[in-house]
Amino acid sequence: MRLAFSIFKHFPFGGIQRDMLKIVRECLERGHEVRIYAIRWRDERPPPEGVELCLAPVRALTNHRLHERFAAWVGRDVQRRPVDLLVGMNKMPGLDVYYAGDTCYQEKALTQRTFLHRLLPRHRSLLRAEQAVFEANAATRILTIADNQARIFRHHYGTGPERFHSLPPGIEPNRAAPADKAARRRRLRRQLGLGEADQLLLFIGSGFIKKGLDRVIEGFYSLPHHLRDRTWLYVLGEDKVRRFQRLAARRGVSQRVRFLGGRTDVPDFLFAADGFALPARDENAGMTILEAMIAGTPVLVTDSCGYAHYVREGNAGLVTPSPYHQRTFNAQLVELLTSRERACWARNGAALAGDHAIHQLAPIAVDLFEGFAAQKPSSAGH
Repeated sequence: MRLAFSIFKHFPFGGIQRDMLKIVRECLERGHEVRIYAIRWRDERPPPEGVELCLAPVRALTNHRLHERFAAWVGRDVQRRPVDLLVGMNKMPGLDVYYAGDTCYQEKALTQRTFLHRLLPRHRSLLRAEQAVFEANAATRILTIADNQARIFRHHYGTGPERFHSLPPGIEPNRAAPADKAARRRRLRRQLGLGEADQLLLFIGSGFIKKGLDRVIEGFYSLPHHLRDRTWLYVLGEDKVRRFQRLAARRGVSQRVRFLGGRTDVPDFLFAADGFALPARDENAGMTILEAMIAGTPVLVTDSCGYAHYVREGNAGLVTPSPYHQRTFNAQLVELLTSRERACWARNGAALAGDHAIHQLAPIAVDLFEGFAAQKPSSAGH
């Protein structure tokens, strides 16, 4: 089987990007041919061996126009060199399969954006791309990673239910707490200069506004002095930091907030942390939530995160309800760091690692690809 994946931008720390590479590796292990289309590949590591990487020679002054030109270029190249399936990690026309790693744009535009925003060319471009995937008469199959996704898209586009296919999480096994967790915890905390009495609060995510870093900083500032004076906030992820550095400075906590960028040693930070916070405004799933849980780190997340139900059902931490109130989150943050339930939350979260299903995203996705390709006419391709 010949498969092509399209993604606007690849960088090593994005959730969608990591999921794509898991699926690509599974395809390669099964002997399938793989091609990746991208505008940019911002990763020191090349794609897996055997993958054909095609960087589109497109330019534009705006992102939405760049994405339109990319989609058109991919369409022309696939027409010239057909594949059995074109799998999109971002919304665009011409896809056989869309991996729904992003939330519904139309829902966001109507509930979180102003009328003036909906008059902009960017809005019209994003809406056209989403319509091309989800409109009722389209044929694109949709892989969902959160329970409520299909309902929201069907509400806006009337998409047939048979086109949706649910995927389990795809958590990497090395996130689970190992036998030497205590030693790795001590080693990293020693490297960071943290004592046994110090608390390490962890935030992980690329896309700081969307994932609520400002909310974490406000919550950190609100901690009682005796707790804040022995707590450190570590921020892992790629994004523009100046706005958040200024916020920490205004609140007088900049000396206790560390921005470390994207990291390859995320598991060690999860093992070293005393709490993980992700008060996201808009998080389709939240892979880092499950990673923190199986590392044995108590978590605090908003119920707008697709994977928040794992926290609630597994009693592995706290969930901030909607509508969001900063005071509620602030109180829960204190509880996250001081509750007598912390050891119980850690044990319950770590127990999730034994659930085989949370590691099966890639195998099930490729099973579906093979089924989709088998259903196409013998002249499959674009």
